[in-house]
Amino acid sequence: MHIELTHDVIQTDNVYNLVASKEAGAVVLFLGTVREMTAGRQTVALDYDAYPEMAQAQMESLAQETEEKWPIVELAIVHRLGHLELGEISVAVAVSTPHRRDAFEAGQFLIDELKVRVPIWKKENWSDGTTEWVHPT
Repeated sequence: MHIELTHDVIQTDNVYNLVASKEAGAVVLFLGTVREMTAGRQTVALDYDAYPEMAQAQMESLAQETEEKWPIVELAIVHRLGHLELGEISVAVAVSTPHRRDAFEAGQFLIDELKVRVPIWKKENWSDGTTEWVHPT
């Protein structure tokens, strides 16, 4: 299991390599990216902030729960903090399992629950110059 909060650009090859295994027949890598339009408003950038110790602990707990529900070979969660421009990767969730159904289900569970449970906050920077802290779901 690899859990990380970082201010660095997320390197997808590195995340894949964290979960790749000869024991796995499937790897699912989900990437959350900064999109331009949100609920009809134009975003120019996002800022992510967190309480690192609590976020790390919650991500580890979520990863352990996932490992109890699915036959995980390897698992990685990497979430970026700081200022991100359009198109940049904000989060990477990767799982490897023996079979694809488990990998898809576990990956979706991880990203969905991460957005609900983990104390990482997102600030929208709108094209009209305003900003707004929003719940990231």
